[in-house]
Amino acid sequence: MTDSKYSSYDYLEHGVDLPIFELAPEFGKYPAYVSGVTPEENARAKKLVEENIIISLHDHPVRFPDDMRQTPEYNQTGRQHTAFNGLAASGMTIVFDNMMDGTACVTGNAPWRWMDIITDLGMRQADIAHQDEVVVVRTIEDIYLAKENGKVGLIFGLEAATPIENEIDRLDVLYGLGIRQMGIAYSDSNVLGSGLNEDVDGGLTAFGKRCVTRMNQLGIAIDISHSSDQTGIDTCIASSEPVFMTHAGAKAVWNTRRMKSDDCLKAVASTGGVIGISAAPHTTLSHEHPQHNILSIMDHFKYCVDLVGIEHVAFGPDTLYGDHVGLHTVFAGLLKVGAMGGPSFEKVKYVDGLENPTENFWNIADWLVQNGYSDEEIVAVMGGNILRALKEIWA
Repeated sequence: MTDSKYSSYDYLEHGVDLPIFELAPEFGKYPAYVSGVTPEENARAKKLVEENIIISLHDHPVRFPDDMRQTPEYNQTGRQHTAFNGLAASGMTIVFDNMMDGTACVTGNAPWRWMDIITDLGMRQADIAHQDEVVVVRTIEDIYLAKENGKVGLIFGLEAATPIENEIDRLDVLYGLGIRQMGIAYSDSNVLGSGLNEDVDGGLTAFGKRCVTRMNQLGIAIDISHSSDQTGIDTCIASSEPVFMTHAGAKAVWNTRRMKSDDCLKAVASTGGVIGISAAPHTTLSHEHPQHNILSIMDHFKYCVDLVGIEHVAFGPDTLYGDHVGLHTVFAGLLKVGAMGGPSFEKVKYVDGLENPTENFWNIADWLVQNGYSDEEIVAVMGGNILRALKEIWA
């Protein structure tokens, strides 16, 4: 375990310049996952993580209040605390960091305001600038430098383009401020297209098509995770570059709005894009493993590999440091996780095996080794596939 000398916003006087919150721990909040791997399997998995570029396609590597009910007040400070110690122990090289997103209620009670997003983006980078263990990544070269120098790189993204409203040039502004990945819509529709929450799927709008072209021109990776199926398919048709589904799963495995249809998954693969399998609580369940844990998540992984090929699949766990189930409860009206329908299931307190960014890829590597995947396949799904796509998107 690495002990960082810097904690978030240490350049300020806590209790004077910003409120003090009791934050969730970076280690040991929940029991460690028991995988049953042999020492030999674990040694091979550990070596693969340590020697290769490991990329999470979607996570929130920040500490939330230990009492998740304090999150609205915490977020109103504009300052989420990066989990520097947890990241240093995670084995990850790169994390697609999607910041506050649907909980970005800095100046009001609804997310996605332009100034809230700008505040979040600026505050996080101000904090990171005061330490040297985590770096902001904006280019392919930055990824290789992070690995070479033993750093963890953060790629900043947004789960929806909602904050640009109807001003396409705001995409350029966000790119200039460091955004390198962006979703089309987040559950509710916006001026670009339909979200998951709609009963009528209107697909990608004419403005949305213009935005896809501009994101291609800028080099912003496009994400369709929270878009409707038709919006996702339309986006893949409109894009000249690979498209990501950074954090979701297969509707054929667990039939809810939050999951993607086979047609949508195939559309992502047809662009040369990558499907990131999510682990957000009570999303990627399966009938074989209806109690949400790493096994149900891997049921989605296996299905997508069979459907589109292993070269188009990766992991976007969508985890954080704190009570993720509690976060969904606090922000139920905004995040709409429980509004996506589907089969009944037993709720869990946490997702065993993929509970926070520190443990995720160690456990994923163990499972892949344990289940007979080759070194080449493991390296591909834990980062190589994403890196290949980024070389086209960011070129």
